[in-house]
Amino acid sequence: MTTFRTIDGIYKGAPFHMVGDGFRVSNYFPSGTNFGRRFSPFILMDYNAPFVFPPSTEVKGVGAHPHRGFETVTIAYEGHIEHHDNHGNHGIIGPGDVQWMTAGSGLLHKEYHEREFSKRGGLFQMIQLWVNLPRAHKMHAPKYQELLSSQMGRTELPDNGGTVRIIAGAYNGVKGPAQTFTPIHLFDISFKAGGKALFELPSSYNTAAMVLKGSAKINGETTAKEGDFVLFANTAGEIEIEGLTDDATVIVLSGEPIDEPVYQHGPFVMNSKEEIVQAFQDFQSGKMGNTNF
Repeated sequence: MTTFRTIDGIYKGAPFHMVGDGFRVSNYFPSGTNFGRRFSPFILMDYNAPFVFPPSTEVKGVGAHPHRGFETVTIAYEGHIEHHDNHGNHGIIGPGDVQWMTAGSGLLHKEYHEREFSKRGGLFQMIQLWVNLPRAHKMHAPKYQELLSSQMGRTELPDNGGTVRIIAGAYNGVKGPAQTFTPIHLFDISFKAGGKALFELPSSYNTAAMVLKGSAKINGETTAKEGDFVLFANTAGEIEIEGLTDDATVIVLSGEPIDEPVYQHGPFVMNSKEEIVQAFQDFQSGKMGNTNF
């Protein structure tokens, strides 16, 4: 008899708002839900649900801004996103690609629609996660990982039920390409109707699943629809996800909590108020570099 992990709650994100002029997002946490810092090491998730941007001669996005103390993870589903930072990193990701940026000790970056996509316009869909860094690595040198769709780990579900893409961590012995500072599993599942995926993740890891398209059944009895964020309790048991439609897409996030104080203010995530003040001083004095890149 399979023991399933308890569902703690099912959440919707906050009302949509614009980040810059290129990202129409719903914040799922921390502001869109009431579980606060319960989902460490993940500290923020913005979801740009499918949205059609009209053709534009202006490149839409967010200009140069600083970060320190954490990582940004951007997962592209539709459209193309371009990245620049003042450490010389540049990349363009499209459907199925991921960029994983370690802000660490501090950098400035800008994110915007890729120029040709801006010109023609079209359907745009993406997720951005903020992943905390532990105290020992908050001042790590900045780095950038461009993870293309072709590099992802992949495993097929039984009975032609769909495909699990492994971005980080491992599933059924298949590893994902992302290098992480703490243990993290990040899976992207495309289901055929009736396809089932079973996950055995440590009960101590904070874990959730979000339906991006279609609908799915969780643990054999709970139906989750498009936009539903399913948070699991830290109890022993497996997690079963079944696609109820041929187009069901689900992302699974799971990570070992970082048991340290979290002080977030604007673009910085540190362990104390004093470190936040220092981050602003370092940015304002130019120690993180300037916007000319």
